[in-house]
Amino acid sequence: MMKHNAENERIKRKYFIFLKEAKRQNESSVDAVAKAVSRFESYAKYRDFKTFHFEQAVGFKNHLAKQDNQQTGKKLSKATLNSTLGQLKAFFQWLAMQPVYKSRISYTDMEYFNLSEKEVRIATARRETAVPTLEQIKHVIETMPKNSDIEKRNRSLIAFTLLTGARDSAIASMKLKHIDIIGNSVFQDAREVNTKFSKTFTTFFFPVGDDIQQIVCDWVRYLKEELLWGNDDPLFPKTNVIAGDDRVFKASGFKREHWSTASPIRTIFKEAFESADLPYFNPHSFRKTIVTLGQKLCQTPEEFKSWSQNLGHEDVLTTLYSYGHVQPHRQGEIFQQLKFPRSSVNQNVDDIARAVVKAMADQNSQIGF
Repeated sequence: MMKHNAENERIKRKYFIFLKEAKRQNESSVDAVAKAVSRFESYAKYRDFKTFHFEQAVGFKNHLAKQDNQQTGKKLSKATLNSTLGQLKAFFQWLAMQPVYKSRISYTDMEYFNLSEKEVRIATARRETAVPTLEQIKHVIETMPKNSDIEKRNRSLIAFTLLTGARDSAIASMKLKHIDIIGNSVFQDAREVNTKFSKTFTTFFFPVGDDIQQIVCDWVRYLKEELLWGNDDPLFPKTNVIAGDDRVFKASGFKREHWSTASPIRTIFKEAFESADLPYFNPHSFRKTIVTLGQKLCQTPEEFKSWSQNLGHEDVLTTLYSYGHVQPHRQGEIFQQLKFPRSSVNQNVDDIARAVVKAMADQNSQIGF
């Protein structure tokens, strides 16, 4: 049985380069597209893409709906179906504009990759995701051991994530020179720090408590003053692993190297939360905790805009749309408070409304609406 088509491979490679270089998609996004196309090829028995017909799209859509998730054993979610079919639709639409292919593929046939309106609503519905409270995170940090070098690093790592809201990929690549404990800030320089969309920006420490900030400051001073590390050394170094006398590998201090991926950071988080008898929250969830805190503390549009920029968001609407969902318990608290008259308000509602409308207008003008 054929498991390879040379013509398909050549055009796929061209499309992946287009996504990366022209559409500026990152490696993980391109990999997801490659996986979707590979699934379709397997279903179509690796027939040449030039033979594509709408019946293949319908057949594959039905085939995909019957597949099981390898991790859960359940049928693939509507969200997975929607993203996979959307990636295939975009691929074949691009393909239909390429020389040779455009005379063989009908552009309208790609519409058969669409799910029904009901399925799309299910796939795109907002679902509640667990967000750690500030108290839970602080409890985890307080219960973490801090005797060995590695224990100090792990504790400081979680404190730093709360203090800055930095993404785990950025944290893994940060150097000592990027943190300014006197200026209470971190310079996320995209030339050296793996930031999202390669943005360069300064993050000032979020007001999450002097105790949290002190943990991070003590860690930086420990690296510089006791271990005598320099500015270009990693802020959170890789663990040095050696073979012990019993021929069993064990941790022994640090290497002056960055983690190559963020996986070790997520492992540290998982172990810390489990040790504190709390459900696991990944590093990214801390950003939602910080946005929730900002919703309570910020009293003007300017303050929330600054809070948003501190997370690396150019547009405040990104913060509101992606992270600013009010949790149900907080929504209930707000409505309970609204029952009682208030002598003053903390926010200038008119100013906030005007700021949001202006932000939306600016965003629409940038995309040509």
